[in-house]
Amino acid sequence: MAKPIIDIKGITRDFPLGSEVVKVLKGIDLKINKGEYVALMGPSGSGKSTLMNLLGCLDTPTSGSYILNGKDASQMSDDELAEIRNKEIGFVFQTFNLLPRTTALDNVALPMVYAGYNKSERNERATEVLTQVGLADRMDHKPNQLSGGQRQRVAVARALVNHPSIILADEPTGNLDSKTSVEIMNLFDEIHANGNTVILVTHEEDIAEHAHRIIRLRDGIIESDNVNPKPVQQL
Repeated sequence: MAKPIIDIKGITRDFPLGSEVVKVLKGIDLKINKGEYVALMGPSGSGKSTLMNLLGCLDTPTSGSYILNGKDASQMSDDELAEIRNKEIGFVFQTFNLLPRTTALDNVALPMVYAGYNKSERNERATEVLTQVGLADRMDHKPNQLSGGQRQRVAVARALVNHPSIILADEPTGNLDSKTSVEIMNLFDEIHANGNTVILVTHEEDIAEHAHRIIRLRDGIIESDNVNPKPVQQL
């Protein structure tokens, strides 16, 4: 049987608040296999953003273990976590997080700078992923010359550029109108169909319905973890 790409056991995350300690995650066990398409859902304060930060190696747990692709991320130094974030995880955020004075091509190539690729390798790969997300004719445009949907496509291309193990998307359609949201979700469906592991964090049911598995959090624990019988098909 295939080893899970993510294997979390007994994860807790506490935050000190004055003299109190707020327990945000209260013992999470979770396995995600390579090639899965998962939505993490939950109301505000359920712990889904904290869990996403742990999955994305942006934070470390108070206790418990997190094995990512065979490596124990819960015991890593900040430098090791930064390397994992760059090579193993492609992030897509609600706010796009693009550099405003930089072209689409250079925004997409940026993670490859940190990974040590030379300029021609970076440009070749960035061109390839921008073409994949339908922006071959927008590579020299800066973010303010692009629509919201196009900016999110640039962000998706940037997430894909280093061939990551996981695409982690936090409310990826939160700043988009409904028509553009459908286009971006079709793009995620396509990325998953190409063999990528996709984890979406969302509070919107219609976005979560694209995933093949829906995990719901409440009060810092997993309330339910179900296979989605009929994921939304690409339009």
